[in-house]
Amino acid sequence: MDKTEKVLCIKRNLLPESWVTQKSIVPLELDSFVKYCSKAGFEFVKRKDAENDSSHKQIIPYIILQTKDHDKTAIYQRQGSEKRLHDLWSLGIGGHINPIDMNRQKDSFKQILITGMQRELDEELEKMPGEISPKFIGVISEDITDVGKVHLGAVFTITANNPEDFLPGEELFQFKWAKTDTLDQLNLELWSTMALNLIKK
Repeated sequence: MDKTEKVLCIKRNLLPESWVTQKSIVPLELDSFVKYCSKAGFEFVKRKDAENDSSHKQIIPYIILQTKDHDKTAIYQRQGSEKRLHDLWSLGIGGHINPIDMNRQKDSFKQILITGMQRELDEELEKMPGEISPKFIGVISEDITDVGKVHLGAVFTITANNPEDFLPGEELFQFKWAKTDTLDQLNLELWSTMALNLIKK
């Protein structure tokens, strides 16, 4: 972990209670999410401090790729910097939002969120279609795991006309498209199980 890295955080006690229960799966429109987060206020905190401070929630874009008929979902095995998630299967592409995602001091929360999400996609995928339309579907959060206690997922879905148009980068270890109705047979990270439930809602 880069000890100087700063990440986008919101104080837990300023977020809606329904978002930060022991296990929260909350369907939500993007405008509502942005309104609540903008009202709560956000700050960039050193990641090394934020990772051990459950009074803050680090906001993580969590992007799921599915075929248009939802029959298949892209999955990969965790092998990145977050060692607590290693060897679990994940549906979510994404990561921390950093000051680099804020182009100007007056950038809105929505602008920062979308810029951070797009940067993560560009970093994680070597190729993707020129036209993509990420759809925000809600938030996930849990206090069951050490990782979950300090993060809140902003879940987006992208539907693919042609799965082969998406080419994974090195971080997406063993990337493949799997039948959606078989995913519960895999050793999924908790957020992925929660995100699947969110999609079904």
